[in-house]
Amino acid sequence: MSSKPEQKETHQANGAVPVDHLSSPDRGQLVEPSAFLGPDGSEVQAVVLESRANAKGVREDDALLENGSQSNESDDTSTNQSPEPASPLKETSFSIGLQVLFPFLLAGFGTVAAGMVLDIVQHWDVFKNVTNLFILVPALLGLKGNLEMTLASRLSTAANIGQMDTPKEFWKMITGNMALLLVQATVVGFLASIAAVVFGWIPDGHFSLYHAVLLCASSVATAFVASLVLGMIMIGVIIGSRKMGINPDNVATPIAASLGDLVTLALLSGISCGLYKDLESKFYVNALVCALFLALLPIWIFIARKDSATWEVLCSSWEPVVIAMAISSVGGLILDRTVSDPNFAGMAVFTPVINGVGGNLVAVQASRISTYLHMSGMPGESSKAAPWKCPSPCSTFCSSDVNSRSARVLFFLVVPGHLVFLYTISSMQGGHTTLTLIFIVFYMTAALLQVLILLYIADWMVHWMWGRDLDPDNFSIPYLTALGDLIGTGLLALSFRILWLIGDRDSDVGD
Repeated sequence: MSSKPEQKETHQANGAVPVDHLSSPDRGQLVEPSAFLGPDGSEVQAVVLESRANAKGVREDDALLENGSQSNESDDTSTNQSPEPASPLKETSFSIGLQVLFPFLLAGFGTVAAGMVLDIVQHWDVFKNVTNLFILVPALLGLKGNLEMTLASRLSTAANIGQMDTPKEFWKMITGNMALLLVQATVVGFLASIAAVVFGWIPDGHFSLYHAVLLCASSVATAFVASLVLGMIMIGVIIGSRKMGINPDNVATPIAASLGDLVTLALLSGISCGLYKDLESKFYVNALVCALFLALLPIWIFIARKDSATWEVLCSSWEPVVIAMAISSVGGLILDRTVSDPNFAGMAVFTPVINGVGGNLVAVQASRISTYLHMSGMPGESSKAAPWKCPSPCSTFCSSDVNSRSARVLFFLVVPGHLVFLYTISSMQGGHTTLTLIFIVFYMTAALLQVLILLYIADWMVHWMWGRDLDPDNFSIPYLTALGDLIGTGLLALSFRILWLIGDRDSDVGD
C-alpha cells in the first residue's frame, strides 16, 4: 500500500484531488491541513489542493475521476501512472453500441425533420430570389456543434462536480453561460452573413445591398433566437436530469443535436421570409433588426464578464468557432450551387441528414478520446497515450484499443442508421427522389466515406490538440462538425452529379 505523501504527489501530478475529499458543496475551497492516523497509528498530515486552480483541467478531471469510480468501488490509492485507465477498457463493442444507439437515432430523426423543412422552403420566393441563403444553412446549423453542444457539455460538467448546487452558484453559472452563448451567436451570425455575401459575390460578380442587409438581419436574428431557445431548453433538461438522478451528460447533448437543426432552419426560413416581404417597401426594417441585435452585444459581454470562467471562454474560444463557421460556409456554397440547379433540387432534403449524422458520430468519438486522455493527465503533458505523430489507419480502426473499438462501432452504425432515415424520408415523400438501388449505393458510399475520413481526422486532431496544451473538449468538436458539413455536402453533391451523368432516370434525381 502506498504512503500518504505518495498519494498526495499522485493527485498533484494528475491535476486533481481524490473524489471522496470533494463530496461536500465546498469542494472548491482550500481545505486546511488535517490530521489522520497512519497504518502504524502515527499522525500524518494530508493537504487537499484547491480544485479550482486550473479551471480548464482540474474540474474536468474531477468529473472523470467520479465517472471512473463507478466501476471501482474501492478506494484505490495506487501510484500507478499508466496512461490506460481501467474503466474505459472494460467497455465492450456491444455496450458502446447500445449506449450510442438511442442518442444517434434521436439526433438522426431531428436531422430528417430539418431536411424535410429545407426541402419545402427551397421553393419559397425568398430562397429562389436570394439564393445566398443556402450558404447560411450549413453555417447556422453548425452552431449546434459550435455553441449549443458546447454549452450543454459545460453545464453538465458543472452540475456533475457540484458547481450548481446552491442557488447563488446556479444563477451565476446560468446567467454567465447564457450571456456567453448570446455573444457568440450574435457575432458568428453576423460573420456568417458576411461570408455568405462574399461567397455569393465572388463567382457571379453581382452584389445587391438589399440582399446583403437581408442576409445580415436574417442570420443575426436566427442565431440569437435559436441560441436563446436552445440554451433555455438545455438548462431545463439539465435541471430535470439532476432532479431525476440522471447524468445530464447522457441526455443534454443528444437533445441539443436533435433540436438544433430543426429549430434553426425553421427560424431562418420564417424570419427571412418575413423580412423579405418588407425588403423593398420598408428597407429600414432589415437594417434596424440587424442593428438592434448588434447593439445588445455590450450588455451580454458585461454580464459574461462577471463570471471569470465564462469570461475566460469568451476570450479564448473564437478561433475554432470562427474557422468552423468559415469551413461550413464553403459547404454552404456547394449546396447553393447544387440546389440552385433544378436537376438537383432533391439534394436539399438529404444534406442536413448526412451532415448531421457524420457530425454527431465524430463528436462522440472526439469526446471519448478526450476523456481517455484526461484520465491519463493534463493537456500538454508528455504521455504515451497522446502521440504527436499522425496515426495509421490500422491503429485508428483495427487495433484492440478501446478508442479503435468505438471507432469501429460508430462506423458500423452508418449503414443501418441511414437506411432508417432514408426509409423515413421516402415514407414522407420528401426529396423528389425515388430510392432506387443505385441511388442508395451512391448515397451510402458518400456517407461511409465521410464518416471514415472524420473518424480518422478526429483520432489525429484530438491527440494533436492535447499535445499543444489545448483541451480537445473545447476546440476539436467545432472543427470536426464543420469538416463534416464540408465533406458531407461535397460528397453528396458529387454523388448527385454522377447519378445525373450516368442517366439514372429511374431515381428522378431532379424532380
